[in-house]
Amino acid sequence: MSEDTEEEGEDERWGRPTTSSVAAGSTSDAPPPFSDQVLENVLENVLQFLTSRHDRNSASLVCRSWYRAEALTRRELFIGNCYAVAPARAGARFPNAVAVVLKGKPRFADFGLVPQGWGAFFSPWAIAFSSFSSFSSLERISLKRITVADADLTRLSQSLPTFRDLSLFCCDGFSTAGLSSIAENCRHLRVLDLIENDVEDDEDDEPVDWISKFPDSPTSLESLIFDCVRLAVNFDALEALVARSPSLCRLRVNQHVSVEQLRRLMARAPHLTHLGSGAFRSAQVGGEQDITDLKLSFVNASKSLVCLSGFRELGPEFLPAILPACPNLISLNLSYAEITADQLRPVILHCHNLRTFWVLDTVGDEGLKAVAKTCKDLRELRVFPLDAREDSEGSVSDVGLVAISEGCRKLESILYFCQKMTNAAVVTMSQNCPELVVFRLCIMQRHLPDHHTNEPMDDGFGAIVMNCKKLTRLAVSGLLTDKAFGYIGKYGKLVRTLSVAFAGNTDLGLQYVLEGCPKLQKLEIRDSPFGDLGLLSGIPHYYHMRFLWMSSCKLSLRGCREVAQRLPNLVVEVIADRGQEDDGDFVEKLYLYRSLAGPRNDAPPFVKIM
Repeated sequence: MSEDTEEEGEDERWGRPTTSSVAAGSTSDAPPPFSDQVLENVLENVLQFLTSRHDRNSASLVCRSWYRAEALTRRELFIGNCYAVAPARAGARFPNAVAVVLKGKPRFADFGLVPQGWGAFFSPWAIAFSSFSSFSSLERISLKRITVADADLTRLSQSLPTFRDLSLFCCDGFSTAGLSSIAENCRHLRVLDLIENDVEDDEDDEPVDWISKFPDSPTSLESLIFDCVRLAVNFDALEALVARSPSLCRLRVNQHVSVEQLRRLMARAPHLTHLGSGAFRSAQVGGEQDITDLKLSFVNASKSLVCLSGFRELGPEFLPAILPACPNLISLNLSYAEITADQLRPVILHCHNLRTFWVLDTVGDEGLKAVAKTCKDLRELRVFPLDAREDSEGSVSDVGLVAISEGCRKLESILYFCQKMTNAAVVTMSQNCPELVVFRLCIMQRHLPDHHTNEPMDDGFGAIVMNCKKLTRLAVSGLLTDKAFGYIGKYGKLVRTLSVAFAGNTDLGLQYVLEGCPKLQKLEIRDSPFGDLGLLSGIPHYYHMRFLWMSSCKLSLRGCREVAQRLPNLVVEVIADRGQEDDGDFVEKLYLYRSLAGPRNDAPPFVKIM
């Protein structure tokens, strides 16, 4: 379950101002006259207080002076597609940036739908960050779904003197050798967050003792997360590192750190606010004394601790040890802990201040009822499946969803995996939780109707878009007809991200969405009956979107080629499964996105760019 830090937003608008905007300001690239220069200096000082990237995008389109001033004062870049712009152009446009967020593969890569080797390599960006003077002040880099080589990490660590923060989410391609370079060379490192990455160390190889590479002097570390690293670390070096990091407030360790060792780390870092353990079990034969000692550690940490996560390997007998910290927790992630309602109930009943809660569906509807009874201030809930197979017996249902909606009325975001659902439950959710911004309901069996009435799930999802006026992200599934997509097109005026799985019946449904959702930025569709007519209906709208992904639909090469011909400034990629490059006119996967850089030059053989 990947942590999705930030709700995803728009790409940067890399283009020059429109003709009307240019006409409103300077008509050339020559420096402005003295009076205009004074105004521009004032404008730069004002724009420094504009923090929203969406507001900044709008400001940059006012006129040429605003365009220049906004570019010079932009400190943080968000690049939602690494192929949307060339690194050199990004550096030239925003020469004073200190932070970059860069995303690569489409989100459906999390479900194995993007073939291995598709692309999203960090190397061109790493070269640019280390070579161009415009990037010399970079302090923070956050990468998501990017293939990062050890050489890239070494290059960064050796070339950016002010570099302090590195966050990698769902990335691959690197090993502990690359981490060793970061630890050794980045002497001012504050953040090293490794979340849901595939760290490519071979268990047969000699492991790199990357923890020992941190400087022997006191460090600036504030956050260290490495629970995705499969190999054991040098615990003595880790304990010493924690001891000489007085500012450390976030720590998540992997499954090789036992609870005895975790206690020692907690004693060395008395100001932790976020703590995660890959394994919540004893390295020895567990006993009452082990649990008592661990509970005492949480008593000491309870004044500062606000977030607990991890528990990939959980000894349920240790779960009560966290009780002293529960009253102050605002975030609890049990999405790897295979626990029951009876095991959850004594813990959750102490979590009155919880705002974010992730859990496995093994807690069942009864566990969710306990959450609803206690967590009245809950804002985000994610319920993940223990078994994601379609024929698995899910443990949560419409009963749990209704309970949550009745007890947690401040809910703003929900991700809910289940095997059966009813329209009545979804309607109740929409009425009880009108503040919902994110609603993702994943009915895992294909084309499953309301399990009480056997009707399509149209009215339930229609109620969500009608009653939740702030909704920006929606994921739909189950048996849906064009009626549901008509509701989305009519009422989903703020929807920016729409995910469709195993749903829909004709191209008209896709047309309703494309023509009716003016804010739509990201549209991802899998295993749905939409074809060329639906695809072509979006031609007037694709320039305003970040991307469209369609897989296992009814697309043809002819339809994709027509989109490419009519929209030459978009990149239209047709992706085959590896080893099945020649499949006639049928298109297995389509990825359409806007880019100022044009078609990429690193496409593998199974990717055809129209």
